[in-house]
Amino acid sequence: MSILLGCIADDFTGATDLANNLVRNGMRVAQTIGIPQQVLNAELDAVVVALKSRNIEPEAAIAQSLEALEYLLAQGAQQIFFKYCSTFDSTPKGNIGPVTEALMAALGADFTIATPAFPDNGRSVFKGYLFVGDQLLSESGMRDHPLTPMTDANLVRVMQAQCQNQVGLIEYQTILAGADAISSRIADLKASNTKIAIVDAVTNDDLYRIAPALKDLPLITGGSGIAIGLPSNFGLQAHPTSSKLPLASGYRAIVSGSCSQATNLQVECFKSLGGEMYAVNPLELNEKSTEQMLQEILTWAEPRLSHGSVLIYSSASPDQVKEVQSQLGVQAAGNTIENLLGSVAKGLVALGVGQLLVAGGETSGACVKALGIDQMQIGQQIDPGVPWCFAKVQNKPLHLALKSGNFGAADFFTSAFSKL
Repeated sequence: MSILLGCIADDFTGATDLANNLVRNGMRVAQTIGIPQQVLNAELDAVVVALKSRNIEPEAAIAQSLEALEYLLAQGAQQIFFKYCSTFDSTPKGNIGPVTEALMAALGADFTIATPAFPDNGRSVFKGYLFVGDQLLSESGMRDHPLTPMTDANLVRVMQAQCQNQVGLIEYQTILAGADAISSRIADLKASNTKIAIVDAVTNDDLYRIAPALKDLPLITGGSGIAIGLPSNFGLQAHPTSSKLPLASGYRAIVSGSCSQATNLQVECFKSLGGEMYAVNPLELNEKSTEQMLQEILTWAEPRLSHGSVLIYSSASPDQVKEVQSQLGVQAAGNTIENLLGSVAKGLVALGVGQLLVAGGETSGACVKALGIDQMQIGQQIDPGVPWCFAKVQNKPLHLALKSGNFGAADFFTSAFSKL
C-alpha cells in the first residue's frame, strides 16, 4: 500500500471530521485509532491516524505525533497533514506549536501554514483573528472551555507564544488574488526566515484558492476545512459511492461528555422532544464507585432501549463544571468522567446498541478505546464536520458518530439517526 496523504489528528472527533472532508472530495480514507499495529489491506488514498494528544504534556504529544509520522511515511505518504480543532484549542505552551515544529524538523520542512478556518461550521480567519460565527474566538463559548480556554483570538500571537520559530500571516487580500499570489507571499515569508504562517480564510472558495499553493509543502497544518481542496492536488474528484456504509441495525444511544454551548443546546432540544435522559453527576463519584454508577446507568437504560434513543450525559454549564473541578481537580474530574462514559458506551453496545452517537472529543476518545475499535470506515456526513462511521466490535457491526462538542445543529441528537 502506498498512500498520497498521511494525516495526524490530535483527537478522535477531529480525525473523523478530517476524514469526512477528504471522503466527500474524492479520497478513499481509513481512520485508525492510534497508530496501527497491523497492515491496512484496503486500497487507500489517505490514512488518518487519530491520537488523543490535544491536552497531554507537549513532550508526550510530540512523541506520539512523531511515531504517527514514522508510520505514515512508511506507508509512502507524499504529504503530511497535522489536524487540530477549528477553534485552535490549545494553551500557551501547546500543543499545536510544539507538535508543528517537531514535525517540520523531522520532515526537513522550512515552511508550513496554519489555518483552522472551517466556513461550513462558522469558523473563519481574518487579519489573523479567528471568528466563531460572528464572534471573536475570545468572546465565544470557547472562553469557558474547561481544559483549553481560548481568551485571545489573534492566532499569530497565540501561535507565536507556542513556537520558537517566527510566525507570520498571509492576509485576506493575498488569498483573494489566488494561488500564484499566495505562492509569492510564501516565498517572501521564507526569505524573511518566517517558517509558519497563519492563513486568512472566510469562505470555502478561499480554501480552494489556498490549496494549490500548498501542493509542494511537505507539511500542512490546520482544521479540517483546508482539507476540502487537497484531493484535487492529487488529481482526485468527489465520488458518490465513497461514503457508502453497510445498513444500520440495533438500538440507538447517545453518550455526551461535552460541556460546550452547542452540546448543551442539543441536550436541551432532546429533552424538549421528550427523549429519555440520564444525567451523570460527577460529584456522586465521591460517594459511589465507578462500577456502582455504571451498573445504575445500564440498569436504567436496558428497559428503555427498545422504545427509542436514550441519552446518557454529563454535560453541564460553565459554573457547574468549575464546581466539579474545584472538588475533584481539573484533570481528575475529566479523567473520571471519561472513563465512566467509556464504560457506559461498552455496556450499551453489549446490551444491543448498534447505532451510537458520542459528543465531545475527550469522551469520544474514551469510548472508542473502551470499545476496542482500531479502525473505522467513514460514511455519510450528518452535519458539517460530523460523519457516520462503521466499525466492528467483537465481530458485531456498529455505526458510530463522534461529534466535536462545538459541532452540530440543536436537533443533532435526533436528526443524526435519520441519516442512516
